[in-house]
Amino acid sequence: MLPPRMRHCQINKFQQKGEILTNNFKIFTLAVLIIFVFNTSAKAGGLFGPPQTVSKEAGGLNTAIGYFYHEDTFKNDTDRLIRQNSIYSQVAYGAKNMWEIYGRIGVSDLKIFEVFSSTDDSTTTNKLDFEDNWKFFGTLGAKGFYPISKIFGIGAFVQGTYHFSNYTDSVAGSSNGVPYTANLNIKNLWDINFGMGFQLTVPLNIKLYAGPYVYYSEAKASLNTNIPGIDYAAGSVSIRNKSIVGGFAGVDIPLFKGFHLNVEGQYADSLSAGAAISYIY
Repeated sequence: MLPPRMRHCQINKFQQKGEILTNNFKIFTLAVLIIFVFNTSAKAGGLFGPPQTVSKEAGGLNTAIGYFYHEDTFKNDTDRLIRQNSIYSQVAYGAKNMWEIYGRIGVSDLKIFEVFSSTDDSTTTNKLDFEDNWKFFGTLGAKGFYPISKIFGIGAFVQGTYHFSNYTDSVAGSSNGVPYTANLNIKNLWDINFGMGFQLTVPLNIKLYAGPYVYYSEAKASLNTNIPGIDYAAGSVSIRNKSIVGGFAGVDIPLFKGFHLNVEGQYADSLSAGAAISYIY
């Protein structure tokens, strides 16, 4: 048996570790509550991921494939709900458990609800919603991380996305009894995001994270002809995101042989969410 003094020292060490874990968990929980109580709107442009890179400490690549479901509200004179499903592949390089740069290439669809609804009784349309599928986009991002303790830290990131192709859909109907067909183009869709995240590492090296962010997103909407009662006159009109502040939370789970699972949610006017599988080289 160990002498009483040594047993007492071991007990004190366990108590100190328990107090540190408890205090860090309280800080993390408080951060999550602040984010989701005071952030009532946000934007989802893809997973931001944990603040700390998953690459090896000495430096190295990690790759990922991911899916994200996104809802947001864009506005001009009228608010319109948009919905996107995106699939992407990512290549990243990180080092020292403190920084990472990454790039993505992927495809996304776009749906804008009730953009073809008419406010003029003399105009009819054959559908309400704008829809187009699978256009290419690219994303660049960087993140940095500062460890406050062995299990708790804070980081910041910047991430931008540009959609290379135009989204296009057509609508048909009649206006004052005259048939028409019109095309609506959504072009130059882009966004920029900047945020910070709190990270807590729990047993099995699972990383829990959450944080606030700000963003701006814009696109050009172009209708090829004027139709009474339908949004967007002929020519180019700017549309942009309604909200500029949001919150996100997620978990990164080590799986096996260098694979990780990342699941993340972003709360906006509605909830957006996605997941990615990454591999560490």
